[in-house]
Amino acid sequence: MAEYSVIDDRTEFEDACSALAAGQGPVAVDVERASGFRYSQRAYLVQVFRRDAGVFLFDPPAIQDFSELQHAIGGEEWVFHAASQDLPSLRDLGLEPERIFDTELASRLLGHERVGLAAVVERTLGIALAKEHSAADWSTRPLPGAWLEYAALDVLHLVEVRDVIAGELVEAGKTEIAAEEFATTLSRPPKPPREEPWRRLSGLHRVRGARNLAVARELWTAREQYAQEIDVSPGRLVPDRALVAALIAAPQSKQALAGLKEFTGRASRTQLDRWWEAIVRGRETEQLPRERVPSDALPPPRAWADRNPEADLRLKAARPVVEAIAEELHMPTENLLTPEYLRRLAWEPPALTVDAISAALKSLGARRWQIERTAQKITDAFVEAPQMASDTQEPAS
Repeated sequence: MAEYSVIDDRTEFEDACSALAAGQGPVAVDVERASGFRYSQRAYLVQVFRRDAGVFLFDPPAIQDFSELQHAIGGEEWVFHAASQDLPSLRDLGLEPERIFDTELASRLLGHERVGLAAVVERTLGIALAKEHSAADWSTRPLPGAWLEYAALDVLHLVEVRDVIAGELVEAGKTEIAAEEFATTLSRPPKPPREEPWRRLSGLHRVRGARNLAVARELWTAREQYAQEIDVSPGRLVPDRALVAALIAAPQSKQALAGLKEFTGRASRTQLDRWWEAIVRGRETEQLPRERVPSDALPPPRAWADRNPEADLRLKAARPVVEAIAEELHMPTENLLTPEYLRRLAWEPPALTVDAISAALKSLGARRWQIERTAQKITDAFVEAPQMASDTQEPAS
């Protein structure tokens, strides 16, 4: 097996960019982060492969300016496996493809059950990949040789995999579908930040009262700020369960907080002043959070029969129709149409015409190919739903 090294020198970087620019065909790209270890989602390794050039492993913290790599490969097709995971980190480096091919997404569209990289490489090429370092701390320096080999293998075979899958898409008549999905992945805007991200604290449902929620907000914010300051994953400083334990115990002094055995984590005692000051701020603030937050989330479908019987009938009529279309296309239902889109249509439909349903689907985010294959049949199902209900009613005795 070849030995790989990390490029962290400017001259080596420029040479690699020249080699990649002179290579042939699509460019395989992958990113390694340090999720679960670091606060940021920055890239700590960028892997690139191109035929007639080879594999290159780049060290982003050392290189920083990737404009030459963008110039070398920016106009080529970039091949990813699960592109949506890597694009944000690449964009932070100024790396932006013009077009992509996603072997994971394409495998889903082809109806393959196992779509992880190792499974896809084995299915298409008969090559077994080891995945033992997928959850490693890639901010480690120097990176062990075994990790570098793992990282290189993530891109070494990807262009060949792409070629096999592209042929499968042609055979299945799904080339245009895949192209539309790839373009959507590339153009999808980042999710807007949550209005009150502290409410994602795991176990917060156990905390009662606006005052205690204010303490939760201050503790979460204090942990977040410290985690960002030292670039460490917040849960490694003080886990969510430890914060919630402190909230429920409601200690009346810093010493009592220190004595709470459930208040764990590597920074639970070294930053005790920080946490106690957050608790005090929460107890003294006049800006109390709402206990209940308005939401546009729909009720769970099991509650629809009581809450909105007509919507329940529409959903029960349309869901098997959409599932049948997906089965005909040999792809998962969620790739044919996001289930939330169908639920929102059923809950509060527009006029029951194909044009109106198509427009509603488009506004929700459905793609052209999805609308073309589902709008008519969803409309028909919604129209027929009341009749289906009457047909199932027992005749009066």
